Amino acid sequence: MANPVQLFRRNSSWQKGVIRSLATDIIIHGRITTTEARAKILRSYVDKLITQAKTDTLASRRRAASFLRNIQLKDGKTSLQYLFASVGPKYKDRNGGYTRIIKLPNRQGDNSKMSIIELV
Repeated sequence: MANPVQLFRRNSSWQKGVIRSLATDIIIHGRITTTEARAKILRSYVDKLITQAKTDTLASRRRAASFLRNIQLKDGKTSLQYLFASVGPKYKDRNGGYTRIIKLPNRQGDNSKMSIIELV
């Protein structure tokens, strides 16, 4: 199998935007369906965000804010507030491995390998 990073074959600003959007979505929703290559790349970014959220300091909030999209949730919180208030404390006693990738059948239209990435 080819390197998942090479499978994007787009410029770096597009890659960063897609990863930021997917990371924000998985923090908010807890589970998303995407291609296998994107899920493998996304795993490391989400794990690092959750590790930062476990220590609720100003520096870790600013580091996470520079990466996450600022999305307003239905309860009035932003995605950053949700990460530090709900997701971070949930994994306080866990040392890594916050995400799980579940493989799905290939997509009908272009036969891409699909998978679900979710928070454990």
